Amino acid sequence: MQELTSTFFSRSLVPRLPTSSPRLQPRSVVPMTVCMDQSRKEKVVIIMGATGTGKSRLSVDLATRFSGEIINSDKIQLYNGLEIATNQITIHERCGVPHHLLGVIPLDEGELTASKFRSLASQSISEITSRGKLPVIVGGSNSFIHALLVEHFDPETNPFSSKPSISSELRYDCCFLWVDVSVSVLFHYLSKRVDQMLESGMFEELASFYNPRHSGSTTTRTGIHKTIGLPEFDRYFQLYPPEKNAKVGEWDPARKAAYEEAVQEIKENTWQLAKKQIARIMKLRSSGWEIHRLDATASFRSSREVWDMTVLVESIKIVKSFLLKD
Repeated sequence: MQELTSTFFSRSLVPRLPTSSPRLQPRSVVPMTVCMDQSRKEKVVIIMGATGTGKSRLSVDLATRFSGEIINSDKIQLYNGLEIATNQITIHERCGVPHHLLGVIPLDEGELTASKFRSLASQSISEITSRGKLPVIVGGSNSFIHALLVEHFDPETNPFSSKPSISSELRYDCCFLWVDVSVSVLFHYLSKRVDQMLESGMFEELASFYNPRHSGSTTTRTGIHKTIGLPEFDRYFQLYPPEKNAKVGEWDPARKAAYEEAVQEIKENTWQLAKKQIARIMKLRSSGWEIHRLDATASFRSSREVWDMTVLVESIKIVKSFLLKD
């Protein structure tokens, strides 16, 4: 995605870190050694947080420093397509770090269940550790993270409903990092990110994806059709079908108002998603999951150097201590 001005950050609104940071160089890569003792759990790092807080950027920075490979746990980004609307990390931003379960499911596939994700991600973890690498799990779908990590998973139970309790018995040796940003700052930047995504071509991407047969109630949507932006603009396209060479400047007031209404709905639904993600992380934490909170608010308000010397440095310290622990 295009760079924003110096006031706003790119992609997930976290300061884009340079490929080399003079204050953190040389990068210390901690090699992973695979323990063949089957009684010991495999070590994994999990990066959590609301949408837009910089999970993907942090995952790449840690993977490059700790000889890691990344496993996507965002249920929408598992699908192949709508890269802008789903905010997939670009090839350039991956910095050569292998990514697993990212854009691997065909567009026409239905809903991927938590059980299926548990199976796929478990296989990826085994493959990564067999190469002596560190699995780094990143994504905002906390239901998938829960399904993957708990020792005893019940696919019939919603762990985040009011009644069920969440087990703290995990089948991996886990290091949890929660990238958090204050509510007011995050709300502001999520709104700006939607504007940036539209400037980067999200409207055109959604227009090319539009299919009148898939329009209508959101309750019947599955898979990638749940992407924020699709239902909001589907309602717009029902009134104003996509046209080639259509110029925004030539739109009448009614069409402009319908467009702005769709954009506002996207911003509101993105914010509602962020609030739900935060609430679920807090529930996991209160259930005994040892989740390290990283406050990234200051870096959003200032510069990427602040992110570098606060969030990143603290993350490196936590992960290094985790890997050295027996």
